[in-house]
Amino acid sequence: MSAKDKINILAVDDNPAKLLTYEAILRELDEELMLVTSAQEALRELLKTDVAIMLLDVHMPEIDGFELAAMIREHPRFHRMSIIFISAVHQDDLDRLKGYERGAVDYIAVPIVPELLRAKVSVFAELQRQARQMDRLNIEQRRLSNQLVVAHEDERRHVARELHDGLGQEIVAIKMLLTRIVNEPSVPLKDKLAIEGWDIADRAMRQVRSLSHLLHPPQLQQGGLVSSVRWYLDGLTKRAGITTSLDVQPPDFCGLSPDVETAIFRIIQEALTNVFRHAAAATAWVTLRFQEGKVAVTIKDDGTGVEQQVTELDPACIGIGLGGMRVRAKELGGELRVSNANPGTLVEVVLPVIESTPTKRRA
Repeated sequence: MSAKDKINILAVDDNPAKLLTYEAILRELDEELMLVTSAQEALRELLKTDVAIMLLDVHMPEIDGFELAAMIREHPRFHRMSIIFISAVHQDDLDRLKGYERGAVDYIAVPIVPELLRAKVSVFAELQRQARQMDRLNIEQRRLSNQLVVAHEDERRHVARELHDGLGQEIVAIKMLLTRIVNEPSVPLKDKLAIEGWDIADRAMRQVRSLSHLLHPPQLQQGGLVSSVRWYLDGLTKRAGITTSLDVQPPDFCGLSPDVETAIFRIIQEALTNVFRHAAAATAWVTLRFQEGKVAVTIKDDGTGVEQQVTELDPACIGIGLGGMRVRAKELGGELRVSNANPGTLVEVVLPVIESTPTKRRA
């Protein structure tokens, strides 16, 4: 167990001998145990330490255990802390009821059975550990969801920019040519302008088809994942001059669910977009492996590689692209890994696949 996973336990008792007993009993749990002899010391410790479990003596001078528990529970920060009362004096049912009313999770009478105390503290420590892990997962989920929203907004801006800078300019040019054709008295010149306008309209139509296919490749529904990836790789080679290859094993794999195929295509698309923008690579390799209920995707290039913080997927260092890829993988119960390939970068994604009997598609 690593130090960061240890649970802080605070034992409060005005009898130092009893504190030493707690220490001896709980030592083998390998948690962080703090010992204090008064309620005032306990409050000071609580202000500076994240305490998960408190062993609290009921009968103490000045401020007893019941009063201390009531004070602690007034603060929202301590609502989830597990308080275990221990008493050699207050042991009847009314005392126990009073303890539970003040937020105790357990009430133990003295003499203590070491094995029983150790077992109870162990259970509450594990519950606290699981609760903290759940909190971390919730925070990570919110962060990834926010990243996904940002990625969607970035994609919308990208589409808007493509429409404005590409298609929009072509339409303006067509409009200007049409105006000249209408006002031009010379028939030969009209014919020349019409041909230019036809060429511009053809380019605009190609841009629309390209943009439409990138947003939602029809091959995913018509021909499946492999066909769509091959189409995208061919286009990348023509547009960017990057040599690409695709290796699929087995060659006649069965089709996956639409969600998985879309996620894999988008991950490959985003990874290769990063290669084009940042890697200064000449070649990129894509592999798809289907076996034992899993699909493994790798995208490798021979470019400049990435920094160590990126391979660790540090949220402060990865961009929207990698963040979106990680979100897609996590949403399907998969995992994304990034490493330096020396040269270049290796992106690996493993996704679970629900076994089914889908129709085979031609690659």
